[in-house]
Amino acid sequence: MASIAGAPGVNDQQGNSEDIGPQIGVISQYVKDLSFENPNAPAVYQWQTQPQIEVQFNIGAFKLGDELHEVQLKIEIAARSEDRTAFQVELVYAGLFALRNFPEDQVQPFLLAEAPRVLFPFARRVVADTVQDGGFPPLLLDPIDFAALYMQRLAQEQANGDQPQPEITGQA
Repeated sequence: MASIAGAPGVNDQQGNSEDIGPQIGVISQYVKDLSFENPNAPAVYQWQTQPQIEVQFNIGAFKLGDELHEVQLKIEIAARSEDRTAFQVELVYAGLFALRNFPEDQVQPFLLAEAPRVLFPFARRVVADTVQDGGFPPLLLDPIDFAALYMQRLAQEQANGDQPQPEITGQA
């Protein structure tokens, strides 16, 4: 696992050679689910109007063990022209993250803000390649500020008196 730079005790070792500083490791990244639909092929390739692209996303975090968490970035895209669908993409891109000696109050912000930031460029590439493989120009999703979304959601929950939930939903 990689240590967090500048964290107290990262390079300090106890007499028993045990690391006491916070450590984060990306164990694996993977496509958990991928669906591409092109319901109006081959006619869609002759349409003259540019489709409207709608993007929705959802971030979920799941504890799998004492130090192991899965973060899922779900992206749903619909490209429509008038009342017809050009294509639809649904992707669940996930990563396994190990958190050792991590302060409890920092786990949720990491899993819902920083971990999605790590996963997003890879999910973005999968979407672009999938859309291109479907016969359309590659769709390059705009970057998403996951930290700002997390802070916004946290502020809404605090204003409503809700307990923080391990999930974020939004639109881009």
